[in-house]
Amino acid sequence: MMTEPRLQIRAPEPASRFQFLTVPGLGGSGPQHWQTLWQRDDASIRRVEQRDWDRPEADEWSFAIETAVRAAPKAAILVAHSCGVTAVAHWVQRFETPIAGAFLVAPPDWQRPGIEPAVRNFGPMPLDSLPFPAMLIASEDDPYCDLEKARGFANAWGASFLSAGKAGHINTASGHGPWPEGKRLLTAFATELFLRRR
Repeated sequence: MMTEPRLQIRAPEPASRFQFLTVPGLGGSGPQHWQTLWQRDDASIRRVEQRDWDRPEADEWSFAIETAVRAAPKAAILVAHSCGVTAVAHWVQRFETPIAGAFLVAPPDWQRPGIEPAVRNFGPMPLDSLPFPAMLIASEDDPYCDLEKARGFANAWGASFLSAGKAGHINTASGHGPWPEGKRLLTAFATELFLRRR
């Protein structure tokens, strides 16, 4: 006698429980930047859009983040790069809307000699403790921020810290197009957040 196969219902992947919001930096993320490529591969990922990508302004960029977070259908995880990390820190100073966490990559040092004026004018970098879990990934040879400076940001924010080795600014120019290792780290971070919330 043949038995009917059992219907197997798989639980959603932990990452599917969150809304990923990318927060690009100065100039926005170009077509080959890992933030853009991740969005291209996953239509559920949304981008925080700014009116002017070349002249970041703390109030305006913070409001754009707040608007995207409030519009998210699920608990948000901010995925920020470079000045996008600075924008997240500014947003925390101005708003209290809860999010699940933040994945922060290659923050710039606004005080670094020779830094672009737009980056310098986006400072000072807020150092308030973040009211949500965060992970900061930095590079040993980032031309925009020393590793120890980035580690200091992580310590001030209460974020976990990971060195990506000699990875430049972790962008297209440093050879990080799709950045599969970053996607694995983000998935692991989202899984950890999911397990904490159960």
